[in-house]
Amino acid sequence: MSTMLAQFQRTRAAAASLAMAGSELSNAILESLAALIREKSGEILQENQKDLDKMPSDHPMFDRLKLTPARLDDLAESVISVTQLPNPTGQVLSSKTLPNGLKLEKVTVPLGVVGVIFESRPNVTIDVAALCIRSGNAAVLRGGSDALHTNIILVDIIHQALTQHGLSTDVIYLMPTDRELVTTLLTAVKYIDVIIPRGSAALIQRVRNESLVPTIETGAGVCHTYVASSADVKMAVDIVVNAKVSRPSVCNSLDTVVLHTSKAKEFLAQVVAPFTSYQVKVFADEVSYPILQSLSYPFLEKASEADFGREFLDFACSIKVVSDFPAALAHIAAFSSRHSEAIVTSDESEANYFLSAVDAAAVYWNASTRFTDGGEFGLGAEIGISTQKLHARGPFALEKLVTEKWVGRGNGQIR
Repeated sequence: MSTMLAQFQRTRAAAASLAMAGSELSNAILESLAALIREKSGEILQENQKDLDKMPSDHPMFDRLKLTPARLDDLAESVISVTQLPNPTGQVLSSKTLPNGLKLEKVTVPLGVVGVIFESRPNVTIDVAALCIRSGNAAVLRGGSDALHTNIILVDIIHQALTQHGLSTDVIYLMPTDRELVTTLLTAVKYIDVIIPRGSAALIQRVRNESLVPTIETGAGVCHTYVASSADVKMAVDIVVNAKVSRPSVCNSLDTVVLHTSKAKEFLAQVVAPFTSYQVKVFADEVSYPILQSLSYPFLEKASEADFGREFLDFACSIKVVSDFPAALAHIAAFSSRHSEAIVTSDESEANYFLSAVDAAAVYWNASTRFTDGGEFGLGAEIGISTQKLHARGPFALEKLVTEKWVGRGNGQIR
């Protein structure tokens, strides 16, 4: 524990030097990092394969863990995109001069040292490092053991980029995966300024219960799409299929289709073919089950109460048929994790009511929940999707890695 706290202390010292580095240097570091990701892609993929070899290919997390040449290229591009964003630090939010002549400014400054705990997502290592370096923050990373080999080589590459530009490698520190050290991180109030958990509900609950350091939750995504009575059914099918199958292991993928009873038969008849091709297991309620059974849908189970409010992270979803719009809103309110929710409707007033009334970090009218993403929102990259309401909500990216400082300039004023 004392060794770990000493490392945290070094990371805090490194954060102070990074905060003074400025945009030109931080961007140069990130440009070097992007180049190194491309240059060393073969080595990265070799290490990633070591992690993949330890995980069954049908495991829900396998896709999250897997890197490919295309994904590495996208990762390098996301690093470059961060360099093109405005520096969030040093922004003057307000200024005033008091009657006594004291000049006051409220300016943005880095948070300091950001601790991020995450599971099976090696891209998070690069995203967090890029965002923190650009915003003048140091980072302590605690990745899951599933991605150990991948995380080690990625952090080594980050360190190479830092070293090339004369900055300490302590700016980005990768913790060992020993579970007991998580408690050390969560209680290191002297050295860590904020903790951001990114992973399962169990991980987030542990951080919520144990952390003495302020936390920003990037919560589980239990996402619904409501197909309303006036919905264009073809559009609804396209949206639902995209939200479910395009990448089912991520937090913005669909978990529950909420169907107005007037659209149930037509929608289910049209969704059977694409769902069958992707072998989507459907947990159907008492209304949708006999309809799908009559359509000979092959991957069908009766839904239990536990299948609503469940984050599937796989080729699976639940279906709930409701009698009217208020019932749809009530179901979503009861089971949503307040991540991303969508409505498919031709009724503008109904859509606007949904967008205003549904309590979630992102809400959509006639669009897929898969858009809830820092890159898609033009934020470059993200640390996660925050489902809480304080400090950050939705894609938690560069602009939120700052806090505020009041600066006073006087000429001898006393109170």
